[in-house]
Amino acid sequence: MTPAPTIPAAPLDTESAGRLRAIIGRLARQLRATPSGIDAALTPTRISLLLTIDRRGPVRLSEIGEVESLNPTMLSRSVTQLVDAGLVTRTSDAGDRRAAWVSPTEDGHALAERMRHERTSAVNAALSGLSAHERRILQEAIPALESLAEQLRGGRA
Repeated sequence: MTPAPTIPAAPLDTESAGRLRAIIGRLARQLRATPSGIDAALTPTRISLLLTIDRRGPVRLSEIGEVESLNPTMLSRSVTQLVDAGLVTRTSDAGDRRAAWVSPTEDGHALAERMRHERTSAVNAALSGLSAHERRILQEAIPALESLAEQLRGGRA
């Protein structure tokens, strides 16, 4: 049996942190390019917005901006493009006319589901090429990676 790797008590060294950052970036780019997203001519920002709106919707536009870390101008422009494409609806908040809500349309939901399916299939296909030990390590790392993502998101606020 292989001994468990030593877990560093301090932050990663510069090289390891750089490798982790590069790997995360590569994975994100490779998963972003799904056939459905390309066919719909969506930018990475619009794909991310659609997936978030579909997962959380109906949701306040300000919440989406916070989750996606987008400035109000970029958020408004991107949501308008999703509305124009018939993928989301935007409605004013009845209690606060300055606020808006967004939700996926049927077409938007169907596209989001297709993209999720394509991404999940791509991950599962790639995982099948790894050893059982490597798959187990990745599965055990998921909570730590989720925490890392939250820490990074919190650092931007």
